[in-house]
Amino acid sequence: MGFKTRVLAALLVGLLLTACDKEQASSFSDAPVAFHPNDECHVCGMVINEFPGPKGQVVEQGGVKKFCSTAEMLGWWLQPENHHDTAKLYVHDMGRSQWDTPDDRHLIDARTAFYVLGTGLKGAMGVVLASFADEAKAQKVATDTGGSVLRFTEIDLALLQQPAGHSGH
Repeated sequence: MGFKTRVLAALLVGLLLTACDKEQASSFSDAPVAFHPNDECHVCGMVINEFPGPKGQVVEQGGVKKFCSTAEMLGWWLQPENHHDTAKLYVHDMGRSQWDTPDDRHLIDARTAFYVLGTGLKGAMGVVLASFADEAKAQKVATDTGGSVLRFTEIDLALLQQPAGHSGH
């Protein structure tokens, strides 16, 4: 193989590798992903599917962080070092899911969801927040259980650290 042929071949390989890199970069999706049986909570390390109730996930360019509950995800998110403007936050819509087995086809934007606190339903450790896409469904659950409806911006660390009165355990 002559010098010119080797240079041309090297340039061609370089162009192909560059094209592959660009293809991978453009294939990033910020859509929610399914939970798998062995997924562990980003915060506590527990196997996520061992708990009933809605789960949460944060999807970013660097990967997906999964959480065993909406409260675990929100508690993590409320730490200033975890705020990233490009991150997408998702929770299960319990208006379209069974409590014991939330349906990954119904993951919704956590920032626009309605949360019911004080349902008495069992969930992962700590406060249990039932998440809903539909305000009327959230309000019905709150009325039926004596809970209250909250928006994303109303949830803070103090609320998430409440004692057992609103806890799943």
